[in-house]
Amino acid sequence: MTEKSKAVRINTSIVKFLILAAVFAALYYPIIFLLVHDWSIDDNYSHGYIVPFVSAYLIWERRTDLSSLSVVPHIGGVLLLLAGVLMFILGHVGAELFLGRFSMLLVLSGLALFLLGKDYLRLLAFPISFLIFMIPLPAIIFNSIAFPLQLFAAKVSTFIISAIGIPVLRDGNIIQLAYTTLEVAEACSGIRSLVTILTLATIYTYFINKKKWKHVVIVLSAIPIAIITNSVRVTVTAILAQYFGEGAAEGFYHSFEGWFMFIVAFSLLLLFGAVVRKLFP
Repeated sequence: MTEKSKAVRINTSIVKFLILAAVFAALYYPIIFLLVHDWSIDDNYSHGYIVPFVSAYLIWERRTDLSSLSVVPHIGGVLLLLAGVLMFILGHVGAELFLGRFSMLLVLSGLALFLLGKDYLRLLAFPISFLIFMIPLPAIIFNSIAFPLQLFAAKVSTFIISAIGIPVLRDGNIIQLAYTTLEVAEACSGIRSLVTILTLATIYTYFINKKKWKHVVIVLSAIPIAIITNSVRVTVTAILAQYFGEGAAEGFYHSFEGWFMFIVAFSLLLLFGAVVRKLFP
């Protein structure tokens, strides 16, 4: 292939990319706008701001491998594109934001496969899949996870408080102490730290491990770590409220406890990852 033909091919690819990027932006602008809005008002997904930048970095980090590949367009990408567009339409008609947002991942994967080929999609699969962490869960799924976590935290807290000799009574997610009553609300369910820890665990395992089974084990370990540390947080909050009043469970103290336990949870995750790497080098 001559230099002139190479230049023409590169210019054609750039034009195609710009056209497709413009179409993608026009199609998904309303969805992206609402997505960013949700990040700004929902603390459970405030980490969504950094997810696209992390995904972009993961692509940039693979730039050498990507540049060495040959462009071999694959017709299978059309199927992914059609699936993504169909999901987008269903989400729009059914007013289901999750479907419309998730369709972006299918469309991006379809474009990569159709325009570049299977080898490119193989390298881009993880950066594209990582974008799932920026998409809030549907309300029905979120609530089905959050409420059991609230009950679990209340049960564990009540058990520990009773074990250390403090009179306590639990009614669902309500903890009744001698001098105060605390509610393990949705914000205290631990789902916020759970989602964030899972996101960080995924990034962490990507950079430190080459074995896929280690990725899975360490990421899954984030679930019990987040749940247990949140239960400890609720317990400490209840004990402080018992001895120092409701003010110890509100405002600055409540926020500080949340941040402190999140740091503890992430430290435990790093420690578990180090143990796995030590035992299975």
